[in-house]
Amino acid sequence: MDKALVCIVGRPNVGKSTLFNKIVGRRISITEDTPGVTRDRIYASAQWLSHEFNIVDTGGLDPKSDEIFMKDIRNQAQVALDTADVILFVVDGKEGIHQLDHEIAQILRRTDKPVILTVNKLDSKQAQDHKYDFYELGFGEPYFVSAEQSQGLGDLLDAIVEDFPKGEDQEDREEIKVAFIGKPNAGKSSLVNYILGENRSIVTDIPGTTRDSIHSFFTYEDTDFTLIDTAGLRKKKKVTENIEHYSVVRTLRSIENSDVCVLIIDATSGVSEQDAKIVGYAHDRYKAIILAVNKWDLIEKDNKTMKHFKEEVYTRLPFLLYAPIIFISAKTGQRVGDLLHLIHVANNNYALRISTGVLNDILNQAVLMNQPPSDKGKRGKLYYGTQSGTRPPKFAFYVNEPQLFHFSYQRYLENQIRETFGFDGVPILMEFKKR
Repeated sequence: MDKALVCIVGRPNVGKSTLFNKIVGRRISITEDTPGVTRDRIYASAQWLSHEFNIVDTGGLDPKSDEIFMKDIRNQAQVALDTADVILFVVDGKEGIHQLDHEIAQILRRTDKPVILTVNKLDSKQAQDHKYDFYELGFGEPYFVSAEQSQGLGDLLDAIVEDFPKGEDQEDREEIKVAFIGKPNAGKSSLVNYILGENRSIVTDIPGTTRDSIHSFFTYEDTDFTLIDTAGLRKKKKVTENIEHYSVVRTLRSIENSDVCVLIIDATSGVSEQDAKIVGYAHDRYKAIILAVNKWDLIEKDNKTMKHFKEEVYTRLPFLLYAPIIFISAKTGQRVGDLLHLIHVANNNYALRISTGVLNDILNQAVLMNQPPSDKGKRGKLYYGTQSGTRPPKFAFYVNEPQLFHFSYQRYLENQIRETFGFDGVPILMEFKKR
């Protein structure tokens, strides 16, 4: 992506995520009064005046902490800083300068990037008392804001876009939004990290490490991808923290905003109830879907292992017979390139449009081979069909009596269309109308 990148950094609980949400204009980062809630980098697109840019929210930095995730948070923030065009250094105006602020300031000075000192919580009396203390951090004129009350954001955004690198605007290219979904610890983050060639998501063997949906940008075969690493959904009785409830909402919203959903199935445990529920949500939203069986390198195989596993998957997920299955290993990279190609194909199928003339040639041939059903001496007649929409593909069929076209005959017509045009990975919507 050629948009400028803005990175928000600061110690825990200074309001980075609230500021991020205000700039983006919607609640994306999880905000909670618990330090360390934002552990990964959270990406989103934002716009100010005529400028479009990407913005990243990082985990709270504590350079000396030994807390289990703090090392990973520091690594996440460093990657974001290395790729940022502008850095927002957020401090707490209510508490004043903290020793951690000085330590973070030293790190930021070594980046040689434009740093905008942002003093948050200006709406508090304490912030007014500490107002001039923040100059000692050495980043010039601070910008005083209240992210919660949206005060001072206009001036801050003016300063941000002023520091963007100058260059000619690039033409917008096709972008495919891909959501990786599934139960915890199935390997979603490991797969995204392998694709990106860097540790974009924190990967541990602790289920539920990814609490937010993490957006990463990637280019493959001259196409831009947004890879969305979602939080793994656990059974409801195991979802106890408020933060985890928010994560479920984020995952569902990520599915709604995606073009293609890739269900990551753990080969060592097979399709779970959670897998069926989460991919069922994507199916109900008519998303393009691919089923990726991960950890295939850990399975003992014979010449029928793959065939039997496919049969088991489709038995557990009978509503996804249109979704292709691919066997991968995020650890070794086995067939990951094929998965990316499959995503590209599914997205193309999602937008495929068939001309009315060609469609009706297929329908006429289908009717000749298998007449529509009849009821009480009255036979169904299919006059013609047309494609009424894409993403997903929608077809309208004009008939004499819609109630005569039962589910089985509808499925027959769908299969005839699929045999000719593929539509792998894509649901097909069909509507029968009385002419």
